[in-house]
Amino acid sequence: MSDQSSIEWTDATWNPVTGCTKVSPGCKYCYAEAFAERWRGIKGHPYEQGFDLRLWPERLELPIRWKERRKIFVNSMSDLFHKDVPDEFIGRVFDVMRQANWHIFQLLTKRPERMRAWSNKYFCSSDHPPNGKQVWPEQVWAGVSVETQVYVSRIRDLQQVPAKIRFLSIEPLLGSVVLDGSLLEGIHWVIVGGESGPYARPMNPEWVYAILKQCRQYRVKFFFKQWGAHTPDGRRVGKKAAGRLLKGRTWDEMPVELTMVS
Repeated sequence: MSDQSSIEWTDATWNPVTGCTKVSPGCKYCYAEAFAERWRGIKGHPYEQGFDLRLWPERLELPIRWKERRKIFVNSMSDLFHKDVPDEFIGRVFDVMRQANWHIFQLLTKRPERMRAWSNKYFCSSDHPPNGKQVWPEQVWAGVSVETQVYVSRIRDLQQVPAKIRFLSIEPLLGSVVLDGSLLEGIHWVIVGGESGPYARPMNPEWVYAILKQCRQYRVKFFFKQWGAHTPDGRRVGKKAAGRLLKGRTWDEMPVELTMVS
């Protein structure tokens, strides 16, 4: 957790929850798990418990102390909508995000069915909330991870979340993903990236080109994060050497124009 981040599409990370469990192939070589498990059993370390799920109520008010505006990736080391995170604690996280309204919060999950059910229970997008519901905070972006075509159903759940900005993180991209007009309806931003790390699986550049074309066709902002450990022609050279140029340029589009602290 840091008020600075090396992740290309965010400025900072905030982890009121750490630890998770695997739900799909994109989790196989999870960077967060690999990092956390290095410290298991080291007394007093934040990851003494490794990657076991843990709530951190003492971290909840951290974004309020960050006075300069940031894009904040929520739970880079977990998933807020994991089944073992209580509804009440999710509500407390949202209370902080609503209070710290000078920030942008990027909320990403692989469990969109719970995000949909939870959000529709408490929130709506209307200016006149019915039945005591609240309006989803405008500066909280909602996203889902999709690694292959098998998981595009997650997008259907996301489309029912009453967020003003909805996004897809297609990383690691492990297979062809076809995004037609119905899947991109109500989606404002798509991030694509390859896998890095010692066991990284290569990404076919044709998969990336197809998603870029689909985003252009349906006027969805596109962000290319990285090729990962492999170059477009399949050579393993490492993330830094493979870079993030796509068709001779970087793609750093955002869903809205923002002036942020880097």
